[in-house]
Amino acid sequence: MMEYNLNNASSANVFLVKRSNIEDRFDAAFYLPAYTSLLSKNKHWYKCKDISYSIQHPPEYERIYSENGIQLIRSQNIRPLGLNLNESPVYFSEDFLQRKKVIYPSIGDVLIVRSGVNAGDVAVIEENTKKAIIGADNLLLKPDLTKIIPKFIQVYFFTNVGRTLLNRYLTGATNKHISPYYLARVDIPVIPINKQQTCVSIFEQNLSLKQQKESQAQELLDSIDTYLLNELGITLPIQDNSLKNRIFSSKISDLSGSRFDPKLYDNSTVALRQSIDSTNFPIAKLKELIIQSVAGDWGMDENANVNEDFIKCLVIRATEFNNEANLTLDNSRVKYRMIHKNKLSKIDIQENDLLIEKSGGSIDQPVGRIAIITKEYIDENQLCYSNFIHKIRVDSSKVNPEYLFCFLKTMHNVKHTEAMQSQTNGIRNLIMSSYFKQSIILPKITKQTEIAENIKSILNDIKVLQTDASNALESAKQEIEKMILG
Repeated sequence: MMEYNLNNASSANVFLVKRSNIEDRFDAAFYLPAYTSLLSKNKHWYKCKDISYSIQHPPEYERIYSENGIQLIRSQNIRPLGLNLNESPVYFSEDFLQRKKVIYPSIGDVLIVRSGVNAGDVAVIEENTKKAIIGADNLLLKPDLTKIIPKFIQVYFFTNVGRTLLNRYLTGATNKHISPYYLARVDIPVIPINKQQTCVSIFEQNLSLKQQKESQAQELLDSIDTYLLNELGITLPIQDNSLKNRIFSSKISDLSGSRFDPKLYDNSTVALRQSIDSTNFPIAKLKELIIQSVAGDWGMDENANVNEDFIKCLVIRATEFNNEANLTLDNSRVKYRMIHKNKLSKIDIQENDLLIEKSGGSIDQPVGRIAIITKEYIDENQLCYSNFIHKIRVDSSKVNPEYLFCFLKTMHNVKHTEAMQSQTNGIRNLIMSSYFKQSIILPKITKQTEIAENIKSILNDIKVLQTDASNALESAKQEIEKMILG
């Protein structure tokens, strides 16, 4: 429905507004015809203040947190599909809260994120919500239940229509926010209660379908590592974090070069390495398979004043590594940089080249994620990769590049690369010499190809499920919007 897509409001750059329709806003964008066109499609528009008893802004609390107690609902706990109180929980002790003016939400209360990147997101306090208090980065709306179903408010603001009209009242150039004053003026359709309930039912049914598809996709994703490990006869060691297992000794002859950090030699790392090396298939070191190894380049800003020796490239960063499959290059966050022709010639990106994340990672995710260059990526973009990425090309007569990609991805997932990283100033760096020394299991090429093709098939099934999950809610949005607009 293009009518409420403000980016396509192309009727005219000059338009008239009736004096009687002017509120206390004088910015032209507030009165775009796209809004009036929407509001003309339903005669039952109310302001939020007309369907609620109150709109409150909870007080700010000192950050005197406790390990347990009563949870603070913050903006990151509010998502368009409901509350997620497991997201970075923060607690206050009851003794602390007894000395404060506290707002405890009731069942049916509506929470709206007041400011930040997810300003305007909406959730409802439901029966299964545990006792909590509301943070100052949220607003609390207490709906009039004789006029509107609380869940319908959430569903409405999840549709494109509702989000468009809510965004109309967000203020701020970079840090968007909405005040109680402006939230009170947001337009909301009050259709008959039975139709509101139908909208809620449509939303919940499709949300359940979405969650079902996502669960199936996650099960398939989790099965990939198990499949590959089973095919190669690798049995992962049982995780043992006991004090006894954390105490170990190493022979001087076993120490590798100048590395004396304990992670490379601890019992867990040694057990994992032994489980990989105990396979019945041939093994080679990764460095024995490499025929080209090239560091990346960050180049210059895409708007820099450069000569014809520079070419504009999409520069792949660790941000573009997709933990589920491969690379994500079709989003608005990708970076374009100017790269010198000589450097591009040396980098020489080709199909089936492998990219290794050599700097980055996190506490839960070791550095060393892997990606593979496909023909699709090359056809769609002039590619380069940043200096935090390293590229290798392998001898395809010895190893199938797609198989190697799958193998190295699984090795990263089981945290084999955790012992191959160092950390300085909070940044994790892959020790490339250690990475290149890791063992690669090499069944016959035909077996490698079979494994790679089976994993590719699983990933395709996952993509179908994820598309179905996304389409479920899009279908619900369209159906609900038709009921709202008539």
